[in-house]
Amino acid sequence: MTDTQPPRTGMLISVRTRRDVVVTDPARFLAAAREALRAAGEPAEVTDVCDAVHALLDRDGALAADSVPGELLGRGGLRPGERVTDRPDGLSPAGWLQEVVLDDPHPLQDYGCFLPEDPFALPPRHDPPDTAAG
Repeated sequence: MTDTQPPRTGMLISVRTRRDVVVTDPARFLAAAREALRAAGEPAEVTDVCDAVHALLDRDGALAADSVPGELLGRGGLRPGERVTDRPDGLSPAGWLQEVVLDDPHPLQDYGCFLPEDPFALPPRHDPPDTAAG
């Protein structure tokens, strides 16, 4: 974002996050998810990757939650293709990005049970009119 904008009443701020991890040890990954479910007092039956991801997200708020300092992209981070293989959760952090988007037409809450077809789609840009013409 290049233009500065002061906050205003009714402004919608969306934070869109991408976090990548690589499974380096499927058995440890599933074991970590089962432990997360046991700690929450739920049955620890996990065989599906999505169920495992949700179990870890529910417990930690993020996959590989303790790894943010080592996830640098580019200078100072792991080289492309390098993986961390000794984590107890069997995951290798593979980068994360966040983007701030202002003035999406509606907050997710306003959709109720019926989310838009693509809730991650960016809102249309409203470029200022071209005043140089003429």
